[in-house]
This record gives sequence, structure tokens and C-alpha cells, in this order.
Amino acid sequence: MYQQINEQFTAASRQFADTAAQVNRLALENAEKVFGLQLSTIEENVNATFAFWGELATVRDLDGLKAVWPKGVQVARDTLERTISVSQEVYGRTIKTNEAIGQIAKGQIEAATEAATEQAKTVADKVAKTASKK
Repeated sequence: MYQQINEQFTAASRQFADTAAQVNRLALENAEKVFGLQLSTIEENVNATFAFWGELATVRDLDGLKAVWPKGVQVARDTLERTISVSQEVYGRTIKTNEAIGQIAKGQIEAATEAATEQAKTVADKVAKTASKK
């Protein structure tokens, strides 16, 4: 009897470890992709901003400032658009990852329920056989 309990515990522990590894892999892949997207967006935004500052540093009079001002507004607009776009992509990727993790959890719960049901049927059958012998 104890052997059967140990085997069930070992199988459940192995299944839990495998599931945890799958979930961790999905979460880590998502984090890597999200970090990469955000880092490349920050890089683009910083490059655009420094390029504008470089042009702004060469301005010597009010007319030059008037000429450069629309570029500054465009840089700010582009930066905001890139940031919002990446934020939406990050949100979408995170939702997809969480859905995949949810499917893994659902599968594990269904498998555990099925195993418990089978075990309960086996025990009920043994009890019925034992009761009918008496």
C-alpha cells in the first residue's frame, strides 16, 4: 500500500516539476521578447532625441529655432507612437503567454481529475468486491 502511495506521489511530483518547467519556459521567453522590444524602442527613441538635440545645438538665432521646432514636435510624436505601439504589442504577447499558461494549468487539472476519478473507481470496485465476499 505504501509503495503505491509513494509511486503516486513520485508521479505527481514529476508531473508538477514538468509543468512548472513548461510554465517557467513560457514566462521566460515572453520576458525576453518583451525586454528586447522595449530595449529596441528605447534605443530608437534615444537616437532620435539625440539627433534632434544635435540639430538644436547648432541653432544660433530665433529663425533657426523656428525652423527646427517642427522637427522636435515630430520627434516627440514619433517617440510617443513607437512607445504606444510597443506597449500594445507587449500587452498582446503577455496575454497570449498567460493564455498558454492557463491552458497548461487547465490540462493539468483535467488530468488530475481524471486520475482521481479512475483511482476512486478502482477503490470503489475493490470495496464492492470485498463487501460482496462478506
